[in-house]
Amino acid sequence: MGHPMGSGSAWGMLRSYRREKELGNKTVDRQTALRVLRFAQPYRTSILIFLGAVVLASGVAVATPVLAGWVINAITAGGPDAAGEVVRLSLLIAGLAVVDTALTLVQRFFSSRIGEGIIFHLRTQVYDHVQRMPLQFFTRTQTGALVSRLNNDVLGAQQAFTSTLSGTVGNLISLVLTAGVMFTLSWQVTLLSLLLVPAFLLPARTVGRRLADITKESYQLDAKMNATMTERFGVAGALLVKLFGRPGMEADRFAARAARVRDIGVQQAMYSTTFFAAMMLIASLATALTYGLGGWLAVRGTVTPGTVVTLALLLARLYGPITALSNVRVNVLSALVSFQRVFEVLDLPPAISEKPDPTPIPPGSARVEFRDVSFRYPSAAEVSLASLEDVASLDRTVSEPVLRGVSFTVEPGQMVALVGPSGAGKSTTAMLVPRVYDVTEGAVLVGDVDVRDASLSSLRDTIGVVTQDSHLFHETIAENLRYAKPDATDDELWTALDRAQVGPLVRSLPDGLDTVVGERGYRFSGGEKQRIAIARLLLKGPSIVILDEATAHLDSESEAAVQRALTEALTGRTALVIAHRLSTVRDADQLLVLDNGRIVERGTHDELVAAGGLYAELYHTQFAVADSPRPFADAGADPEPVVLVARDREYGD
Repeated sequence: MGHPMGSGSAWGMLRSYRREKELGNKTVDRQTALRVLRFAQPYRTSILIFLGAVVLASGVAVATPVLAGWVINAITAGGPDAAGEVVRLSLLIAGLAVVDTALTLVQRFFSSRIGEGIIFHLRTQVYDHVQRMPLQFFTRTQTGALVSRLNNDVLGAQQAFTSTLSGTVGNLISLVLTAGVMFTLSWQVTLLSLLLVPAFLLPARTVGRRLADITKESYQLDAKMNATMTERFGVAGALLVKLFGRPGMEADRFAARAARVRDIGVQQAMYSTTFFAAMMLIASLATALTYGLGGWLAVRGTVTPGTVVTLALLLARLYGPITALSNVRVNVLSALVSFQRVFEVLDLPPAISEKPDPTPIPPGSARVEFRDVSFRYPSAAEVSLASLEDVASLDRTVSEPVLRGVSFTVEPGQMVALVGPSGAGKSTTAMLVPRVYDVTEGAVLVGDVDVRDASLSSLRDTIGVVTQDSHLFHETIAENLRYAKPDATDDELWTALDRAQVGPLVRSLPDGLDTVVGERGYRFSGGEKQRIAIARLLLKGPSIVILDEATAHLDSESEAAVQRALTEALTGRTALVIAHRLSTVRDADQLLVLDNGRIVERGTHDELVAAGGLYAELYHTQFAVADSPRPFADAGADPEPVVLVARDREYGD
């Protein structure tokens, strides 16, 4: 016979008491609870079948000990039909075992169906929603905290409809049935059993709270070690450690944290073992008391020997549900808090959204117009969550405008450059065109369509972007290129690579198009990575191209190769180019000089140099030596490219 409380119940009790301290005084409002119920509606039939199986299984679990007692009574009673009665009862017990197995399979099937379905819908909804969040959301959010919402909190939410729901219903039914049967058999033994309940609950509460303290510290240390490994194992972090010769210091720091985790693990093991030893001792004492009192009553003729066996078997069905139900508030609150944390992300509105009936931008549109545009970055409270930034509260301060009254028109066939000091608003201006941000006031038009009214798909098809540090996913070259055009053939990929001046390099690789580029494309040099990114743009074939400092921080040879690729990219297209060298825009049809978010000068290179203003100051400062080559002078396109040029790397200039 097993102990009155199995190891599974004991572990569950410890986990719940540990979570009780972690949850503190957290509460879940009624709206969240109602929202959870609405979320469960698609699964209501499966949930009802699941709960029905749980109730039936609880009944079978109580019926089996009763039948075992009847077997003992049949044996002790004797008589000519005793053997047949024992056989019939044994077959009934076997039948119940088969039913219990079938119910277990039914429970598991519907539990997994409900749980995995909830995980699927929550994860896909959160992932899709996060993809639509503004860029500033990602610059503020801790990536690990965001990933945790997709993993830990989604799993916690799943438990509301699987282990928590089934455990609460099953334990409640089991407790009522078990206590009722035990009272009908012997109220004395049942009362004694209930008096021992505090002996089970108090040690678990004490040990659970102590475990919560050291477990929390362990989680924090694990998080720090994970963060350390993520940073140091990345290419940039590993390079920094090597350059400064700090592997020994890093190893010592990591070892100190790992040693504390080791010590906490020993403490956890000893606390848990002590607790289980105490529980088993109390369980054995409870069993002994049941046999002692029950046996004494049987000798006096008050109860039958079979009743004593039934009571001892039912004792194991009594303490488990009582201890589990004592933690039901913690379990339910844990699951609902997980839902609440997931809903937090889903309720954060995306800054960029498509209108219900958007206007498609006509194919080939190349005209860009800014009409009295002003822009300010949203406050942290508008785009982020305190829990994702690991701060107590978010800053609600409204920032000053980055752009003020910016107006200009770029006709197809023109090259227009945005120049100015760092922080003037150049990159921000360019990023308003593809709706990385939306204007605060005024309007940005592409092809005479306000970008806020345009369909996002047509806007993305019209505009292509190559940034200063073009990102490549840790996938093959072919997969990175097909991100621009999923149905592209291999021939189209090779054509794009050749036009981007990187085809020979890819052909020289053992795996060719199937070469994995590495994390962020680090297996290639900066110039090679930029040319692959330009090939991706060429494959997309947009009518407007934004080049965001595409040659910044490259050596002369790499820059020359990238510039040749850029010339190919600009051919026959309208281009919005963001460059840091003023020499690259000397032949622009118009230069727009930004300062403090305003256009303070406009004109050609010669006109602005002759005017002796801010542009002339920037130019003479940057080119005190001989003028450098003009890479876009021979683009030779008809129509000629439209170019917006800025210098800052960060979009928040």
